[in-house]
Parts: sequence; structure tokens; C-alpha cells
Amino acid sequence: MANNNKTATRNRWVMIITFWTFILAILISIVAQYLFGVVESFLLALLILLLVVFVGILFDMIGIAATVAEEAPLLAKAARRVYGAREALFLIRNADRFANFCNDVIGDIAGIISGGLSAYLVLRLVGSGLFRENPLLSVSATGLISALTVGGKGLGKAVALDRSTEIILWFAAVLARIESFLPGRLFFGKGLPPKRK
Repeated sequence: MANNNKTATRNRWVMIITFWTFILAILISIVAQYLFGVVESFLLALLILLLVVFVGILFDMIGIAATVAEEAPLLAKAARRVYGAREALFLIRNADRFANFCNDVIGDIAGIISGGLSAYLVLRLVGSGLFRENPLLSVSATGLISALTVGGKGLGKAVALDRSTEIILWFAAVLARIESFLPGRLFFGKGLPPKRK
């Protein structure tokens, strides 16, 4: 019976995360394409592209930190009522789902969108007359964005392994602060560990 409940919970999670990935990918893609459409400056367009790459790297690092962080230091911080410690405990206790969201949803969407934006940037360069149409330009842009993404994620993973507690505590505090301005419990629901008296 317990296995059936676990399977049903996993299947429900897969359906929910698939749906939200679809919605988020569309929304992020629309925003990125809109920004690229209204931005005239090449440097500003490049900055948007690099920001998307950075977001992918950052969320990959946060997802890794959640999977390797240990409860003991966070329990001690929660006992001392350090802001965000209870939320950090919630995140690491749900590390499988949280890391799936950070690494696979946000990270992969950022990777796909950065690839599309780099192609769009190359088309703008060719269209502006700065470069002649050349397959080498597109291949070079793809290689550069891929190298930045992979190199950045490699560095982020090393940092996440060394400083997992600090990273997950920081991110949980950011989420808790955002949630304090919103109605209801958007991020943490009723799953937070109880406050210590």
C-alpha cells in the first residue's frame, strides 16, 4: 500500500512539473524574445543573453546545494531562529523535487532559451550588416554559449559542494522574504518544520 502511495505521489509530481515546465518555458521565452525585440543595443542584447546563462548556472548550483546540504547545521540554525533556516530544512527534506525544479526546469529552460537567443543575436548581427552570413559565426556563438554554460555550471557545482549550507540558507531566506509579501504560502505551504519554543 505504501509503495502505491509513493508511486501515485511521484506520478502526480511528474504531471505537475511537466505542466509548469511548459508554462514557464513559454513565459520566459516570450519575455526574452520581447526584450530582444525592443532592445536596439547589441551590448544590451548580449547582456540579456548572459543574464539568462547566469540564471541557469545559479539555479543549477542551488539545486546541487539542496541535494548535498546536511540537516544538522540547519537544525542548529533553526533552533537559534536564524531567518530562513526552517525554510532551508524544508528544501533539503524535499531535495529530490526541489533539485528537479532548479536543475531540470529552470536550468534546462535557461539553456534552451540561451541557445535560441544566441541564434537570434547572430541573425541580428548579420541583418545589421556587421557580418556576412557565415555558418562559422553561428557555430562559434553556439560553442561560446555552451562553453560559458558548462564552465559556469562546473564552477557552480564546486562551490555548491563546498558551501551547500550557506547557499541553501541564503536561497531559502530569499524565498521566505518574497513569500512574506505574497498572500498565502506560495513556496513552503504547510510543510515547514515547527518553530522551536
